[in-house]
Amino acid sequence: MLKSPDFMREMKRGEETAVADLLTEAFGQKDEAHLVEALRKSRAIAGEMVLPMNGEVIGYAALSTMLSPKGWLCLAPVAIRPDLQGRGFGRRLTGMITQWAEMSGQTVVVLGDPDFYSRCGFKMIANGFTSPYPLTHTLTAGPAKAKVKDLIYPKAFGA
Repeated sequence: MLKSPDFMREMKRGEETAVADLLTEAFGQKDEAHLVEALRKSRAIAGEMVLPMNGEVIGYAALSTMLSPKGWLCLAPVAIRPDLQGRGFGRRLTGMITQWAEMSGQTVVVLGDPDFYSRCGFKMIANGFTSPYPLTHTLTAGPAKAKVKDLIYPKAFGA
């Protein structure tokens, strides 16, 4: 029987432990789970999406509100259960977020592997931006137009 995930959906109350376990398993340590906890506590989370399969959470993505530019969102973390990686589920999850950003006119910034995120529809950030993180690994989806050129992430990212 072919197993594939259900549709991406908003995380439901009560799935926090499953998400923390997934993040710990996917990243091999608890830093990302702690980051998500801190983002929730500081109310910086704009949305949390899960990819369910057979009643389990096998994928996760968080969008949080950037401090600058105003109105921009940050995609982090993104995770797929390790035994299901390499099957395109992460690209599907991330690609759906990219499509949403394009259709809604919302700008989403991500820090990560440029090869992976460009395959999902993200583009390298335009010149002129400053960031506490390497611009060589900073990509955007959506319009990416801003008067302010400083990328300032939620405080939880520096914790």
